[in-house]
Amino acid sequence: MKMKLSPSHTKLKIFLIFTIILILSSPLSGQEVVKGNEFDKLIQRLISDGFEKETIEPLFSSKHVFFTPEGVSSFFIHRESSLNYDQFTSKKSIAAALKYIETYKEELDRAQKMYGVDKTIITAILLVETRLGTYLGKRVVINTLSTMAALTDDALRERIWDSIPDKKKPKKETFLKKVARRSKWGYAELKALIKYTKQEGVAPETLKGSYAGAMGISQFMPSNALRLAKDGNNDGKIDLFTHADAIFSVANYLKHHGWKPGIARQKQHEVLFLYNHSNYYVDTLLKISDKLKG
Repeated sequence: MKMKLSPSHTKLKIFLIFTIILILSSPLSGQEVVKGNEFDKLIQRLISDGFEKETIEPLFSSKHVFFTPEGVSSFFIHRESSLNYDQFTSKKSIAAALKYIETYKEELDRAQKMYGVDKTIITAILLVETRLGTYLGKRVVINTLSTMAALTDDALRERIWDSIPDKKKPKKETFLKKVARRSKWGYAELKALIKYTKQEGVAPETLKGSYAGAMGISQFMPSNALRLAKDGNNDGKIDLFTHADAIFSVANYLKHHGWKPGIARQKQHEVLFLYNHSNYYVDTLLKISDKLKG
């Protein structure tokens, strides 16, 4: 037998349901981020360094730009040697790379001719960096770099430290030394990102990339995008999320750092090491290139 609710009980039930709906639909629910004032000092620093207040303040007031300790903490526990580079020399990966060379033959041939960089090396880099453009990273680049740049502040450094799982924490002294270096680096890359996106007419908050702030199919840091990226498809803009621009940018980067047709294997290793400071990485690129040549 059902109990009949009184009018007062019915009103209370409706009120509670309505309240729950409001809570669930609130911007504070789920994964939404509450913006704080973590970037106030950074904003003033950028303006002091010559960036226009009318550009910087609206950018950092965007709901898409915020302090990301969880994301940046990955930077301090990442271990290059733990990556499985063998996956990139598997039959499946090499087959994908060969198909890529066929698909983008015109762009790769032009880049090889113009910059003197073997197309198998260009393809190897794109394979390892982003699986030939199929995995570009999910972190908002400006959030990563702004968070890193803001770590000159003691309280913000502690927030990063606290966000690192205890089992993965490095020694505190090691952490602080790395933070000091990376905060300076992050600020330089942040400035480059703002300049690059203004130059190309792109909203900075729309660019996503790696845990370290690298972006596009070629995974260029903003400073390299600003200095060395190229317009491979001649459309009047540089977009590292397009294959032609990524291909030409990689080729130009390698040529800039000393790559020439016919250079010795050891010299190839030295130039490729500048793209990613890892011997594991470079050895893998050269193995891929060898396999692609057959």
